[in-house]
Amino acid sequence: TKGLRIEISPGRSLLLPHDQFIIAEFTSGGDEQLLKLVFATHEVLIRGHHLRRIETTIQRMELSFIATLPSSQRSLTAEGQPIVLEIVVTVVPIPGVGGFR
Repeated sequence: TKGLRIEISPGRSLLLPHDQFIIAEFTSGGDEQLLKLVFATHEVLIRGHHLRRIETTIQRMELSFIATLPSSQRSLTAEGQPIVLEIVVTVVPIPGVGGFR
């Protein structure tokens, strides 16, 4: 099974299988956009610019890696390319159970 590797920080990453992907929610507000990706066990919130391209690649199950772009490299990004400013990952609670997975 293919998966999505999410680099949460330079020393920490998470691998989520594509077959556990449930839903994506895109929100555009002002200058920034939010993309929420929900998997069976985790929710991934991505903040940045031009995130529709990321939404499309996850829909096709073609996205294999995502990480934030350091501010020093943002000016080098081609116009229209996704720029990820922040990634927040949370564990999805189990319905009906008081704890988390």
